Amino acid sequence: MKFFVAGLSYKTAPVEVRERLAVHASRFHCSSCRLKLGGGLSEVVLVSTCNRVEIYGVAESAHAARLFEHLPAGAGVDLTPYLYYKEDAEAVEHLFSVASGLDSMVIGETEITGQIKQAYQAAQAAKLTGKILNRLFQTAFQTAKEIRSRTNIGRGATSVGSVAVELAEQIFGRSLSEKTVMILGTGKMGEACVRHLCKKSAGSVLVSNRSFDRAETLATEIGGRAIRFDNYLEAMEEADIVVSSTSCPHTILHREEVAKVIAARRNRPLVLIDIAVPRDIAADVQELDNVYLYDVDDLQGIMRENVRSREQELARCAAIIAERRDAVMAKIAPVRETFYERDPQPEPGWAFGGVAVCQS
Repeated sequence: MKFFVAGLSYKTAPVEVRERLAVHASRFHCSSCRLKLGGGLSEVVLVSTCNRVEIYGVAESAHAARLFEHLPAGAGVDLTPYLYYKEDAEAVEHLFSVASGLDSMVIGETEITGQIKQAYQAAQAAKLTGKILNRLFQTAFQTAKEIRSRTNIGRGATSVGSVAVELAEQIFGRSLSEKTVMILGTGKMGEACVRHLCKKSAGSVLVSNRSFDRAETLATEIGGRAIRFDNYLEAMEEADIVVSSTSCPHTILHREEVAKVIAARRNRPLVLIDIAVPRDIAADVQELDNVYLYDVDDLQGIMRENVRSREQELARCAAIIAERRDAVMAKIAPVRETFYERDPQPEPGWAFGGVAVCQS
C-alpha cells in the first residue's frame, strides 16, 4: 500500500481554477466516497480550502489527474499543468508542512490546522480512514503542536488588523477589555482592523462614516455605536484606539484638533492608526505627548519584519518535521507490508468533536 497526496494550491493554480474545484464542507462525505470508489482507494481524506484542494489517500497506485475527474467540477478539465503528486515520505512531509502552516501564504498561520482537522474528522466520521491515515493525520496534528511550542514560527502579526492589535496590546497591556475603539470611515482594511480588535474583546466600539446608514449597519454587525461624521471629534474623546480609513482626498485630523482631544482626555494615551491613502491624519500629530500615530507604511514595515522573523524559523521547523516523518514511516511500514485491515477508529487520546456530514 502506498500513501500519497495529489493536489493543487495557490502555488500552482490561479484562483479561478481553485474556486472551480472547491468542495464545501457539507459535501466532503459525498465527494470523498466518490473519490474512494472511483479511484480505487483504501483510505481517503479530502481537503478543500480557499488556497488548496488536496486528496490524501492510500492505494496500490494512483493517478493525480484521474483522481480529480471524480470531483464534480473536475470531469472534462485538463488539470495537469496545475497538479502535484507526492508519495510516501515526501507526501508525509507535505502533510506535516501543510498542517503546521508552513505551506500557507502567511507562513505559520494557524487557521489551516483547524481546516485539516475538520477534513480529517469528516473522513473519519464517514469511515473513510484506516490504520495509515489515522496515524499520519494524528501525527500531523502532534507535529503542528510541537512546532508551535518549540519555535517562533507563529509569532508576530502579519496582517494590518493583527498588527493593529499587537500595537494596541503593547501600549495598553494585554487586556483591551476596558478600551474603546473608534473607526473613521468604513473602508475594507479599516473594517478588518476593527474586527480584529473586537476579537480581542475591546470594551466598546464607535463607528463614524459620511454615510450614517453604513455606519449604523457596521455598528450593528459588531455590537458598536454609530456616530454621525460631524460629531466624530467629540466622540473621539471617549476613544483609546482610533482607526482611520476614509476616502477623503485631504487630511481630516490635524495637530490642533488632536491636541484638544488629548486635553479633554486628561492626557490618557491615544493610539491613532491611519491606513488611508492619502493619509487622513497629519504627520506632526505624533509630536504630541501620549499620542501614538501609525500609518500604513509603519504597519507594513512591522508585517515585513515579522514575516522575515518567521522565515528564519523554517530550518528548525524542517528538522522537527523530518524527525516526525522518519518515526511515523517506520511505524506504518509493517501495516503497508502486511494484509491491509481497516481500522476507522483514531488512536487513543485523539477524540475530536463530531462533524456533520452529508448522508445523501
